Amino acid sequence: MTAPLSELTSWHADWKGLKVAVLGLSVTGFSVADTLTELGVEVLVLSESAAEEYERLVPVIGATLLLGPLDSPPIALIEFEPDVVIASPGFSPRHPLITWVSEQQIPLWGDVELAWRVRDKVLTPRGEPAAWVLITGTNGKTTTARLAATMMTAGGLRAAPCGNIGVPVLDAIRDPSGFDVLVVELSSHQLWYLSLQSGPNRLSPHASVCLNLADDHLEWHGSAAAYRDAKARVYDNTKIACVYNKADDATRLMVEDAEVVEGARAIGFDLGIPGPSDMGLVDGILVDRAFVAERRTSAQELTTLAELDERGLGAPHIVANILAASALARALDVDAAAIRSALRDFELDPHRIQVVSRAGGVLWVDDSKATNPHAAASSLATYPGAIWVVGGLLKGVDIAQLISDRGAKARAAIVIGIDREQIVAAFARHAPAVPVFEVLHSETEDIMARVVELASGIAADGDVVLLAPAAASFDQFSSYADRGRRFAQAVQEREGGADGDDDSPTPGPIG
Repeated sequence: MTAPLSELTSWHADWKGLKVAVLGLSVTGFSVADTLTELGVEVLVLSESAAEEYERLVPVIGATLLLGPLDSPPIALIEFEPDVVIASPGFSPRHPLITWVSEQQIPLWGDVELAWRVRDKVLTPRGEPAAWVLITGTNGKTTTARLAATMMTAGGLRAAPCGNIGVPVLDAIRDPSGFDVLVVELSSHQLWYLSLQSGPNRLSPHASVCLNLADDHLEWHGSAAAYRDAKARVYDNTKIACVYNKADDATRLMVEDAEVVEGARAIGFDLGIPGPSDMGLVDGILVDRAFVAERRTSAQELTTLAELDERGLGAPHIVANILAASALARALDVDAAAIRSALRDFELDPHRIQVVSRAGGVLWVDDSKATNPHAAASSLATYPGAIWVVGGLLKGVDIAQLISDRGAKARAAIVIGIDREQIVAAFARHAPAVPVFEVLHSETEDIMARVVELASGIAADGDVVLLAPAAASFDQFSSYADRGRRFAQAVQEREGGADGDDDSPTPGPIG
């Protein structure tokens, strides 16, 4: 007889006999299927398509794979009669299969729910599962997760960044070397699935943060309110520290409304002078007034803006991420010296305000990771007056406010992507003095070559050409990384060409 789900809260519980349908076969879906088969669960994986490697491995691990359309419940799924359905984050609440699962009243989990239940597979030397630290936000999640994990490692903890950062949390749970802390980056999609949790075994992080909130993924959630509510779940059941952005009232309200473990503290961060429970800046020094004994009368220095500038970490939004990560690390008792040491060696990931060239007095910057208006606003604040490369797939988000607030200061705009018309119209309404150039090419191989050609014709000594698309990349590129790589490659190819390549006439703006 299969154990009830309420008893399946340990790796060592009796999972055998359970029947689970796994929706989606990408990195996350495969980690779920692999974990379940290791537990002795009967697994049916359903996906519209799959990479060749995963398609080959699913039967090897002992699961059944069904590939094909999922616009309605397949007969094989209905006949399988699953006890639980575990969906990959790409399946929105209105997907036909998710609707069917709800109608059938079948328990619905995400991968993080499963990971929390089996988190005791490998214990710390103290005989406990790893502590969890949760990170979400519209922007800055991955950078903050990497920063926090690096700081914790420098402080002597075995810390693993995982989750939406690229390493499935289930892979970290099953790593035989074990960890003291899992630094889990969570997307709004994963948090929506967590919101379905109930009962006494709900996820309870040691510390948590929502870095910021701006409209994004509205097509998945259905509304800005639903997106906000999903993000707010990051604070649920937090034990020690709910870290929030003092410059973003939405995150403060999330903390005020959250149901947390008694004794958990609210810790604010921003670029201003910190209060007694905050992280902030004083005369160019990053300081902690939250985790010091005499926080009402003293502060602990973490590092300085001068040191961060030397490492290419001085952009305002990166400094904010550093303060948030420091708060998470301090909640795990990491000392200030370890944080400072970690920052001396830390490097940003590619495609995050990455300088790809300095030539002819022009700075070329790749921030392809700026996939929504909020992220692009941070880039434009760092480089006001840049020649702005913008556009792609807007995901239902209105870009008009960004163009009014930040785009009006641009030296020029070069518009790419499937939603060009909306962007060009927004410039005409809100920033009519900015020269706007449109890249009509639709072939991936041609787009960035044309972008760089246009930018080279516009740019003068001292200018910055900034790729900060404020949009997703999947309309024309395979990923934001692909978009950034192609931009950098086009810059390098043009600079390395024959003499006279930069003498092309300045093109005329559209409109």
